[in-house]
Amino acid sequence: MPNYRRNRVSGGTYFFTATLRDRRSTLLVDHIEQLRNTVRRVRAGAPFEIDAWVVLPDHMHCVWTLPPDDDDFPSRWRAIKKAFVKTLPSTELRSPVMEKRGERGIWQRRYWEHTIRDDSDFAAHVDYTHFNPVKHGFVEHPGDWPYSSFHRCVAEGRYPDDWRGGSTDAEFDAGERS
Repeated sequence: MPNYRRNRVSGGTYFFTATLRDRRSTLLVDHIEQLRNTVRRVRAGAPFEIDAWVVLPDHMHCVWTLPPDDDDFPSRWRAIKKAFVKTLPSTELRSPVMEKRGERGIWQRRYWEHTIRDDSDFAAHVDYTHFNPVKHGFVEHPGDWPYSSFHRCVAEGRYPDDWRGGSTDAEFDAGERS
């Protein structure tokens, strides 16, 4: 097993990709209100700023900024994943090992994390997040996807309503399969 270490920076800004185990699933959008409520509850106990977020049927991307003197995004992700799964009926197939461990098998075990380095890195990852529904062919315009912070960003004046992509072609790994 590789010696994997996450880069934890107090008050840091991070890009994440969290993916369902079943990539054909539509579970995240089918249960969007449960997911939203779960994130609200976790943020109430362990605050973080949501800079960008998009939820697709089988995965989601987000950019968070943690409070100063706080670098604990792993416990937030653990809480979100665990609490969301508890809102769902137990209908998925599980291996005997998963059953023994009490695992539901909804999420991929890990998530992709990238520490944002500077303003251009931030802009590229926020744009990537908001353009993702277009990239995957769900919509033709980011504003047509309902499960995105793009709408909030337009209301705040961070994007024009007709934005069609900025640095969305940036060459970086976002934790997605090609």
